[in-house]
This record gives sequence, structure tokens and C-alpha cells, in this order.
Amino acid sequence: MSATKFSPIFALILLLLAGAVPALAFTADGCGAGSCASCHSLDKDEAGKILGGLVDKVNKVEFAEVPGMWLVEVEKGANKLPIYIDFSKKYVLSGSVIRLADKGDISQERYARMNKVDVKRIPVEDALLLGRKDAKIRVIVFTDPECPFCKKLHDELKEVVRRDPEIAFLIKLFPLKMHPKAYDKAKSIVCARSLELLEASFAGKPLPPATCNGKAVDQTLALGPELGIQSTPTLVLPNGLVLPGFKTADDLIKRIREELAAARG
Repeated sequence: MSATKFSPIFALILLLLAGAVPALAFTADGCGAGSCASCHSLDKDEAGKILGGLVDKVNKVEFAEVPGMWLVEVEKGANKLPIYIDFSKKYVLSGSVIRLADKGDISQERYARMNKVDVKRIPVEDALLLGRKDAKIRVIVFTDPECPFCKKLHDELKEVVRRDPEIAFLIKLFPLKMHPKAYDKAKSIVCARSLELLEASFAGKPLPPATCNGKAVDQTLALGPELGIQSTPTLVLPNGLVLPGFKTADDLIKRIREELAAARG
């Protein structure tokens, strides 16, 4: 998968809201500095009326990190999505909202927290283990044997387990249609249960034919969309938080430890 600044998730949000309200809009009548937040109110019922038939349900309304706006958690079909309504209640904003201080995508972060997955639904019998067998923290990784960003991430995963033996990764093969040879390679790797074959594929080396039917690959491909996983690499933390895309070892260790600490209270 090629790196992009905008997740497919937010292309979906734009489609959901297109035609009825501007997808990216700001207003001069809102309180841009955020200092007048106490003068404005919005509850779920009013938000539902403002959004009309654009969404099926409004679950939560709170002041957004972005000044002059509310963050509204909504449902549309099977999707849970974060959108923004400005203080004038005339405009809706959807899509990636980037915090310039750290380049963090606050919309993507909220989306991930709204759509945590049940880790127990993910079978790991076919997963490749990277790290110690007795590691207490296990992170599931969906990877494609021909994905260049999966290759980059794999090097970072190895650095994580070198620096923090309590963390291990369970790697699931999730070949994308955009890589025509990835499906057969994934079956070869899963049948052999071989981390070495995965790394050989990342290195551009040919792989031997699969020695089994490789049904586990098909099962993973079927499960991925049900969990909202559409791209590689994608990580699933023990608390069900889904993190798509490349991450550095430093970022991974920090994030995994933060989520673990938060779960413990």
C-alpha cells in the first residue's frame, strides 16, 4: 500500500455527507478563538435535527479540540464516525483534522477509539510470532508480503522486540489485490509457518509453492473487512485499538505502553 495523508475511512465520511452540506467548511460567525465555548450549547437531539437524514444516530456531543466547534460521534449504517459542527450550527466538517503541533490526525484517532475491535474474534493459530513466546503484551499485525510499508514496519517491529522483550507481535497475512503475487506468497508463508519466508518476500526473493491449502489466508481476508481493516500494515493493540499505517519503533513502544497503562487505570 502506498502512503497517503488521508485514510480511506474519511473518504467514506465525505461520501456520506456529500451533497447535503459542504464537506470542508468554516464559518465567520463561529467563535474561532474558542474563548466563548460557555456561551454555546448543543445536545444529541439538536445535533440529530441539524444533521437530518445525513446520519442514522447521534451518540455523543462534546466540545472539539478545534476551537469554535463541537465533536459529534455519529452512526451511519454499520459505521461509527466523528464529524464536526461549528458554533453557528450552519456548517459540518468531516475528514482528517491535523494537529499542527505534532502532525497528529485527531479525527483518525477518534475514529479508532470509536471502532475498537474484539481481539478475541481474530484467530492467531496461523500467525507468525515475532518476539518471545512468553511475552506478556501481544500485538496483532496484518501484513502483505509485497507491501513496501509492511517491509518498513517489519524492521521497526524487530527493533521493538529487541528493546522491549515484554512485547511480541502476531503477524497475520493479509494480501491485497493490488499486489497480484501476494496471495500465493501469503499461502506459502502461512503453510510453512515461516517468518524467514516473509522476510525473504520483503527482500524480493522468490518463494516456494504452498504446501497446504492455505485456508487461513482466505479466512483472514474475509475477517479483515468485518473488523474495518482494509489496508496494510495495520496493527491491533491488546485493547482492540486499530492503528493503520507505518509506525516507528519509538512510536510503537510509547503507544503500546500508554494504552496498557490507560487500561489498568
